[in-house]
Amino acid sequence: MPKGRDRGGSLEASVRSIERAAGALATASVARMDETLPWFRELPADQRAWVMLVAQAGVRSLVEWLRNRQEGGALPPDNSDEFFDAAPRALARSINLGQTVQLIRVTIEVVEEQLPHLAAAGEEAGIREAVLHYSREVAFGAARVYARAAETRGAWDARLQALLVDALLRGDSSDVLASRAAALGWADAPPVAVAVGRSPGGEATAVLHTVYRAARRIGVEILGGVHGDRLVVVLGGAPDPIAATERLLVGFGDGPVVVGPAVPSLDEATESARAALAGFRAAPAWPAAPRPVAAADLLPERALAGDAEARRILRQDIYGALVRAGGELLETLDAFYAGGGVLESAARGLFVHPNTVRYRLRRIGEVTGFVPLVPRDAFALRIALTIGRLDPFAPAPSGQPPQ
Repeated sequence: MPKGRDRGGSLEASVRSIERAAGALATASVARMDETLPWFRELPADQRAWVMLVAQAGVRSLVEWLRNRQEGGALPPDNSDEFFDAAPRALARSINLGQTVQLIRVTIEVVEEQLPHLAAAGEEAGIREAVLHYSREVAFGAARVYARAAETRGAWDARLQALLVDALLRGDSSDVLASRAAALGWADAPPVAVAVGRSPGGEATAVLHTVYRAARRIGVEILGGVHGDRLVVVLGGAPDPIAATERLLVGFGDGPVVVGPAVPSLDEATESARAALAGFRAAPAWPAAPRPVAAADLLPERALAGDAEARRILRQDIYGALVRAGGELLETLDAFYAGGGVLESAARGLFVHPNTVRYRLRRIGEVTGFVPLVPRDAFALRIALTIGRLDPFAPAPSGQPPQ
């Protein structure tokens, strides 16, 4: 061997001894794992066999690494993690990084205990130092393997979540939604609601990671997808979706964040997603809107922007409720608007006492959920009246022709 190529004295005799004992070392390592690691004893037989393969490959890799070191060859940074390929990728999904480190530690301990019997005379210190160096390389190799697996899984999850959100927006069948949600581990905890806002930009996996981290802190289930410049998040198990979304705002970019209505399950979340998207498109028309804001609070803006569902709600649930309650409520509301929102002016126009107007306005709030004395509610009521009267199929008061 050329002078200067030996990095720590010749260890050839010890290397040959370790190579001959490779099988025994792997067997002893697995036996020690079974004795000292309770979780290892609970693994299925096939996965324990995979660990044996990894242990054997690890000892062989150690021998190759020592020889390469002796010969002065290059030590590529990924050389030490090659033996992880001896096990199927399913093993990485069954054993986490912390458990892998425990397996490596046990194997190295067994090798170190056997070194006095394996090392040639005069090579004990050198071989022990080399094994410790190699164990460090293996630990880094394990970290690289799991980091790559995590990156791959994260990218796949982000893609699968984007497909699920696409399916929600298209209104695909419940079977499609269920299969994709199951692949992502979705528990479908009720209620379910969809929030839409602007994405902060950057990689989709990083965006979703931020939202997931915030969701774990408040204990809600989420699925998400980045669609162009929009971030769509499905929330499950949040009793108050608006309050939960407020805790997730750290994951959204600037601008409005709109939350659709709560529904019982993911099967019905298309309704929530469509309302949230319609609200997001219409939200710029209400610059003072809270953040987040419920899609139901944007009904007037959504109707003006052409959302058919918002027009239906305003026509049937608000205007229709006033029609069914009797003509005097509609008449009072018209007089109230004609009088510039002043009670006394409305009373004069109707030839009634102001208290009568006040009572009727309160009844309007009870019937529709919108209080005419609240400016924001008054705006929604006015849009509802306009849409209701434009629709030829709107219900008319008893005894009157359809309007």
